[in-house]
Amino acid sequence: MNTLTNPKFYFFHSLPFALPCSLLYESMKEAEEQATITVEIQSDGGGGSSKVVHYKWWILIVFFTMFVLAGQSVATMLGRLYFIKGGNSKWMATLVQTVGFPIMYPFIFLFSPSKTPPQYHQQVVKRPSLTTLVILYTTLGIFMAADCMLFTFGLNFLPVSTFSLISASTLAFNAFFSYFLNGQKFTPFIANSLVLLTFSSTLLVFQSDSEETGKISRSKYIIGFVCTVAGSAGWGLMLSITQLAFQKILKSTSYKVVFDMTVYQNMIASIGILMGLFASGEWKDIKWEMRGFESGQASYIMNLVGTAVAWQVFTLGYVGLIFEVSSLFSNVIGTLGIPIVPVLAVWFFDEKMNGVKVISMLLAIWGFVSFIYQHYLDDLKEKTNAKLLNLNHEVNLTGTSSISQ
Repeated sequence: MNTLTNPKFYFFHSLPFALPCSLLYESMKEAEEQATITVEIQSDGGGGSSKVVHYKWWILIVFFTMFVLAGQSVATMLGRLYFIKGGNSKWMATLVQTVGFPIMYPFIFLFSPSKTPPQYHQQVVKRPSLTTLVILYTTLGIFMAADCMLFTFGLNFLPVSTFSLISASTLAFNAFFSYFLNGQKFTPFIANSLVLLTFSSTLLVFQSDSEETGKISRSKYIIGFVCTVAGSAGWGLMLSITQLAFQKILKSTSYKVVFDMTVYQNMIASIGILMGLFASGEWKDIKWEMRGFESGQASYIMNLVGTAVAWQVFTLGYVGLIFEVSSLFSNVIGTLGIPIVPVLAVWFFDEKMNGVKVISMLLAIWGFVSFIYQHYLDDLKEKTNAKLLNLNHEVNLTGTSSISQ
């Protein structure tokens, strides 16, 4: 039995998503509360709790990073398996990317103002109007529905390893939009990263037909390539808009906005995709598709459910990273997971790693390392500036005390 069709696969791969949930909740609540306490202490001239907040912050970054990498890898593999085993509905394959949003409702309840101690209510700065929120979530939901459909075409027409490597172009698009929308600064290392990742994805369209691409026509391969690149561009834009919304519209340190963003944009996207599913008439064929699924009806259902859960885990991770750091950092973590899927595809789907893909992967890794090095330099600079500020603060306090004496 193929590993991906074994029910144990779905059970054991759900554990990385289920086990950290309670720890994630506790860390998010503590970090949220400590963030408010730090603001109050720093306003009084103190900085004692900043180390505690920094510690909690890194815990959250680790959790969100795990969610992005695990969710992206598992969802991509299961999505490809859906088509390999006989799934044919592009609308259904698109729907499962967003329809799992109800599993996030408990987190909205847990982080609601009524569950937050009164002394921390002040962390929410001027809640935007309902009309503004509706426009925001509707816009992002439509963006997400369109991107999911484009990625579905790409995943259907391309080998999963090729699809994943082309998706690396999202980082280049996101950096471009971040420059105009989020004030992202370009440095030689970031520019080098963008060039390498762009070459990495573009290189794949020139590979010759092989055993894995021989089953699809050249025209379908080109369509898959164009759809994946277009989806990557749209996804990069949506990430930048999401960061802009956190900064300019939502303006909150409460993690409730993270779950609100995850749930409502997925809900709008699901409504739009459902309309497309019924308008296209594909819903009539779902029953026969389930019966004709090579691994059986139970595997068909588990595949869709597992894909839906995995994409929600990924969405929570990337929105959390945008909230805590930036859209570009979130995208970099997603790019970090690119080499994972081709390796899994070779293991589970018997795909071949030809020379073009190896070169493309090496360029993608090189581009990622270049970006991470720039992030390291920025972090080093921030730490140096922070030490200088603390030193100046101590000197000022010493001088003030000497004068008073």
